[in-house]
Amino acid sequence: MIDTHLEGQVVLVTGGTGGIGATLAEAFAAQGAHVAVHYLSSDPTAPAGTQWEHQTPAAESAERFAQNLTTTAIAVEADLSDSTAITRLLDDVEARLGPVDVLVNNAAHCESPDTIDAVSSEGLQRHYRVNAVAPALLTSELARRRQGSPACVINISTDAARAFPGQIGYGTSKAALEALTRATALDLAATHIRVNAIAPGPIQTGWLTDEDLNYATSIVPLGRVGYPDDIADAAVFLASHQARWITGQVLQVAGGHAL
Repeated sequence: MIDTHLEGQVVLVTGGTGGIGATLAEAFAAQGAHVAVHYLSSDPTAPAGTQWEHQTPAAESAERFAQNLTTTAIAVEADLSDSTAITRLLDDVEARLGPVDVLVNNAAHCESPDTIDAVSSEGLQRHYRVNAVAPALLTSELARRRQGSPACVINISTDAARAFPGQIGYGTSKAALEALTRATALDLAATHIRVNAIAPGPIQTGWLTDEDLNYATSIVPLGRVGYPDDIADAAVFLASHQARWITGQVLQVAGGHAL
């Protein structure tokens, strides 16, 4: 039995109420960590001709999810597209659970159309504010508060960061997140804060149709699509004592896809 040394640690998972985020929260709870599950309570209306490709839970469902975790857990709301929400979010978690030991930047904005012929300044800004700017500001604020105490940051990217036609804003903002991972790992190494990223391949969170599943299975070398627990297991490892000398890495958890 491996002791991950995560029991009693405070873990903040952004975008933690559904899909990969919910499984991340459950996995850290199973290790005995105290989990803060971040959620966005309401999205602004999508502009005409644009569709959000993410879900926004009601506050009640977020609270219920946190209460059902097998550890001390809370739900915390914040709009990460608003830079002023960063400090309030960490203040809320600290007041209720204590200082954050593990930050998992999982929340993401994704919209369609996102092709090069449909790209707009506003659409790019929406992607970058949540997918790159918010993780940078959260990491910076975490480092300021830790004051040299060890901590861990895990950024959830995507193999769309390598090349994903049709997802220009989403893919390039995640590529920026991977660059941020490497840069902050070097900047923060002297403060004992490790920063790594996970780049998932095709993950079935309910959005893949049977046709999508068949196609994805055919192009993934290990012969299957991924599931949220594949990503959660990798995140628990990167946060664990066993990964104590690993920083600045982008771990592709994709069954060999997009190598």
